[in-house]
Amino acid sequence: MTVATIDPARTIAELKELRALTGDENGAQRVAWTETWAQARTWLKAKLAELPVTVETDEAGNLWATLPGASEQALLIGGHIDSVPNGGWLDGCMNTLGGLEVMRRMAAEGTPPVTLRLVDWADEEGARFGRSLLGSSAFSGNLDPAGVADLRDKDSIRLVDALAAQGVDLYQAKACGGRAANAAAYLELHIEQGPVLESMGLPVGIVIGTFGVERHAITFTGQAAHAGSTPMDKRRDAFGAAAKLGLEIREIAKRHGGVCTVGSCITKPGIVTAVVGECMITLDQRHMEAASLAAMLQEAQDAAERFAAEEKCGVAWERIWHIEPIPFHPDLIALGEEAARAICGTVHLLPSGPLHDAAEVARAGIPTVMIFSQSLYGISHNKIEDTREEDIAYSVQVLDRVASLTMQWIVGHGAKEI
Repeated sequence: MTVATIDPARTIAELKELRALTGDENGAQRVAWTETWAQARTWLKAKLAELPVTVETDEAGNLWATLPGASEQALLIGGHIDSVPNGGWLDGCMNTLGGLEVMRRMAAEGTPPVTLRLVDWADEEGARFGRSLLGSSAFSGNLDPAGVADLRDKDSIRLVDALAAQGVDLYQAKACGGRAANAAAYLELHIEQGPVLESMGLPVGIVIGTFGVERHAITFTGQAAHAGSTPMDKRRDAFGAAAKLGLEIREIAKRHGGVCTVGSCITKPGIVTAVVGECMITLDQRHMEAASLAAMLQEAQDAAERFAAEEKCGVAWERIWHIEPIPFHPDLIALGEEAARAICGTVHLLPSGPLHDAAEVARAGIPTVMIFSQSLYGISHNKIEDTREEDIAYSVQVLDRVASLTMQWIVGHGAKEI
């Protein structure tokens, strides 16, 4: 068999090429279900056309490239080429293009021991319609098409119609789950999007799992009144209750070692001369332990009732989304550690606060692990997002070694455990 060498410099060059093609002075613009995203997909297909692979788009809009192996058991390497608006140059696409380079190396060597499949998941970010992990949740069977069909973007275009414009029938999307039949393992490379690895001076980390998430809309209802003529003790200030909760959730997070965020706040009537009669905030809570996540939610609910009573307001909760903590496969975590130590000399294990397609793949019962590359400043979803090129190179090499080790694992005993 020919021995080929991975070329991380080519991945870095292609990342820059994609940035030039689909970004502008404000950052990446590859929002899913837009023409710029479709342009990025066309560019990726042209790269894949140079390899002895078959390429197809499934019922959910996920793009698959398949390199046949000696076994039909398949190693999946996944990522997403879509971005948030004005996003960074690495979020998502580094994993897709890193996987492409691994596929090149294996194709150059001949027939791999198991089939290799590269998947570009559709709409990981949820940037246009607010539903993250769309394509991968269709794959895992956790998507409710009817529940998301009428989601609308800022121009009031429905999700179901935007998908149809890209040739995707939302109500058939879950049929893509059939492609899980021979999937024996899943790998995903991603930038950390946080400050941990940078603070430790490490280029690469191995991810033990993804945080569970509770995401809610909370509406406090008081009484709109004139800002000048309503005494302070007579007010039913909905914003006052929401503001108190916004501060309290930080203390809740600290007590439990999780994270809690109020990400948006909408007031009505929303004018400077009126006491707020209605205030809607969003709450995002995340933790690696299910019991702690549940405790954080209960404490937030109790606090909301308490602050509503103090401000003489009502309060109502609406769950936007929930996902349980997802631990990754211990054998693959161990292989990730082995690969990272071999390439980088040291490694750190850490959970992922952000959600990734890997969480949905793991929910489908497929052994999964993620590799994190250091993020400068801990910043992502921002045009200043960056990673040192040498750290990108390290992460691609680690992904390649983990892929080889995982193929051996599948052949040796992994397939028996699935």
